[in-house]
Amino acid sequence: MSLRAKVWEYFILFTAAVLVMLWFFQIVSVGNFYENMKIKDVKNAAHEIIENCTNEGFSTSLTKLAISNDMCIDIVDKYGRVMYTKDILGKSCLIHSPKSNTNDFLYKFKSNDTKEMYYKEFNDFTNCNMLIYMSVIGTKESPQGYIIINSPLVPIDATAAIFKKQLIIISAFLLILSLVVSYFMAKKIAEPIAKLTKSAEQMAAGNYDIQFDAKGYAEIQRLSNTLTFAGKQISKVDTMQRDLIANVSHDLRTPLTMLKAYAEMIRDLSGDNPAKRNEHLEIIINETDRLALLVSDMLDLSKLERGDQKLNYSEFNIKELLEDITARYKGLSDKQEYDITFEADEDVIVNCDVIKIQQVIYNLINNAVNYTGDDKKVIVRQINRQNDVRIEVSDTGEGISSDKIKLIFEKYYRSENHKREVVGTGLGLSIVKAILKKHGYNFGVFSKLGEGSTFWFEIRDLKTNEEPPQLPEKPPKRYFGKKNENKNNQ
Repeated sequence: MSLRAKVWEYFILFTAAVLVMLWFFQIVSVGNFYENMKIKDVKNAAHEIIENCTNEGFSTSLTKLAISNDMCIDIVDKYGRVMYTKDILGKSCLIHSPKSNTNDFLYKFKSNDTKEMYYKEFNDFTNCNMLIYMSVIGTKESPQGYIIINSPLVPIDATAAIFKKQLIIISAFLLILSLVVSYFMAKKIAEPIAKLTKSAEQMAAGNYDIQFDAKGYAEIQRLSNTLTFAGKQISKVDTMQRDLIANVSHDLRTPLTMLKAYAEMIRDLSGDNPAKRNEHLEIIINETDRLALLVSDMLDLSKLERGDQKLNYSEFNIKELLEDITARYKGLSDKQEYDITFEADEDVIVNCDVIKIQQVIYNLINNAVNYTGDDKKVIVRQINRQNDVRIEVSDTGEGISSDKIKLIFEKYYRSENHKREVVGTGLGLSIVKAILKKHGYNFGVFSKLGEGSTFWFEIRDLKTNEEPPQLPEKPPKRYFGKKNENKNNQ
């Protein structure tokens, strides 16, 4: 069922429920309601009499009470002698009728053995029921007197007939009004939702740039804004997915092509030449390592983003870790004339996942090596602060423009400002981002065109005045460049 039809149905059901309640209370139960109301009024009058019977001017207040409530009242002492009486009904009163006797009412009341009682009695003179109410003044065990009240129960058939005719007119008017109002209300509610649905169908067909502009209600406008934002995000994800497939295909195709080419060369040309064969096999091994690294990075990043990998916290000296990592680049510095320096403050103990933090530092240094300037200078800094340790890795490259900085931590994004062939999978900074977010650490980059970039992160979990535990013997294996260069770097 459509929303419009559903709103119309609910509105009609609501109107019908209101009409049923009106008919029930105004026609069906009006008699019982009137009697209960009359009994309550008589009881309240009796309680008021009991409270004020000793006050001055009681006779006057009793008269007013009898007239305002349309009732006859007798107050008698415990022996049955009448103390006060108010007769406003005349011949139609049962307790003041010549045929009635007060003692008969008292006898009936006393035999009932209760503090108060009421009942209906038919009056032949008025041809209607009368309400008789009796109550004790004082306690039932030692009464000081009694109250006897007689009030007519006016027939309400004529009144009910008037109500019935009015309700017929009101019911017809309400039904017509509800049909008209519910139709326009359902239309008003359904139109913006129908408009949103059409736009959503276009987005489902691939048009992620669709603008949801349905208006009418705050909730509809909020939903419209949310869907517009979702469309933009899906468009970004779709673009990233296509880029991911293209980049992965490219990164896989190059080493696979080389593997096939050199395998064919070994088969056809260098199979009997040990030197050439070993050279070709070394290239095959290096390309296989590149493939393994790409797959490993993709798996690591996927696990980090899914939250499958848990952090293994341990305490270690961050200064010693940085010294050990920068020392492993000595082979690269000696062979390719890189100047990788480490500037450190005093020792400080941190508590985090040492393997993951090593991976972050390696990735940041490798990134700096790829993009540093002609002087091949890379600076690693450890800056101790009051509540954290800030690690910075700086290069002297071309820098990153402000509109590109927000993209550098995305998967497979590579800046065009590199000075040499970039080595890596394009996932290094994405892994850095995932690891640091997993730790809950702040991180970022500041860069100036023509002067270089500085990547940084802050370790908040500090331990002081403690003996640092021994570092792991080997960091995670991260290849940089060719196989023979890696042996010197590690």
